[in-house]
Amino acid sequence: MSICGAITTRDVLRHSATIVREFGAVAYLRCCVAIVLRRRTTFLNCVFQRAA
Repeated sequence: MSICGAITTRDVLRHSATIVREFGAVAYLRCCVAIVLRRRTTFLNCVFQRAA
């Protein structure tokens, strides 16, 4: 599997177990928030987001 840039709802839902196992629940929740807010972002931005 390769990351093509922007995450999609399908990617997050289909690979949720892998995302949680490899990157943690916080990264998964950030992805879900991006989906709910309809924010266009990359997967890496969700994973490595710093607290402001």
